[in-house]
Amino acid sequence: MTNRHRLSLVVILALFAVSAAPGAQGRGRGRGTAGLTTEAWTVDGVRRTALVAAPARRAGAAPAPLVFVFHGHGGNSANAARSFGIHTAWPEAIVIYPQGLPTVGQLTDPEGTRPGWQHEPGGEGDRDLKFVDAMLAWATGTHAIDPARVFAAGHSNGGSMVYLLWAARGDRFAALAPSSSVFRRPLVPVAKPKPVFIVAGRKDPLVLFTSQQRSLESVLRLNQAEATGRPWSDSIVRHASSVGADVFTYIHPGGHQLPDDAGEKMVTFFKSAGK
Repeated sequence: MTNRHRLSLVVILALFAVSAAPGAQGRGRGRGTAGLTTEAWTVDGVRRTALVAAPARRAGAAPAPLVFVFHGHGGNSANAARSFGIHTAWPEAIVIYPQGLPTVGQLTDPEGTRPGWQHEPGGEGDRDLKFVDAMLAWATGTHAIDPARVFAAGHSNGGSMVYLLWAARGDRFAALAPSSSVFRRPLVPVAKPKPVFIVAGRKDPLVLFTSQQRSLESVLRLNQAEATGRPWSDSIVRHASSVGADVFTYIHPGGHQLPDDAGEKMVTFFKSAGK
């Protein structure tokens, strides 16, 4: 390895450490974890936890939307709550921020000492797909959930988990919002068209923008959506689909980090997709 390559690797790892540090995926602008409760489930003998925002149900209120939000590799559920802030942007929703388990990373952490999510069907014994199944069963059994408004969002490895859910559990989700990640090629053929909101940074040093562009092209073909989109709202482009699975893109000039306003924009998308 040349000195230049060593320096590049150090820079990338440093950037990853910053993006995975608590509060660094997006500063949150005053968001926090106040009001969230910790819930636990036992999945295949392993204790799994998540932070949950569950607003008090009012008499006569309509069933609530449900949103799962997955942190990136090396992150945690509290970090995801702060950086996405879905529960503050959408106080009527039930929002679940799951906690990952130590996982070998695809880009960093080859020893698997940091928390993350399985990368493919069957990986890690499908522990995370089973975890989602358990959380979904708990949410629908404990709260009045609108089954037509169940969503998933995630950043980096958490975004990969969202793509995995699209392929493996797509019938349970109305729409999805992955950030700084790619739809792995083996998963695309088994997925069905779904409305999706994709966040990507042009200067991403970990998940290269060229890779995210190729992934977007695969999603556009899958959803039978227009290759050239039209402005939808501030910074968002809509690629209309002929099968009701529009693709929305938020391409920002930054790197791997989640933009501060991404969670709010995702909520706007979820609200429109769940109508």
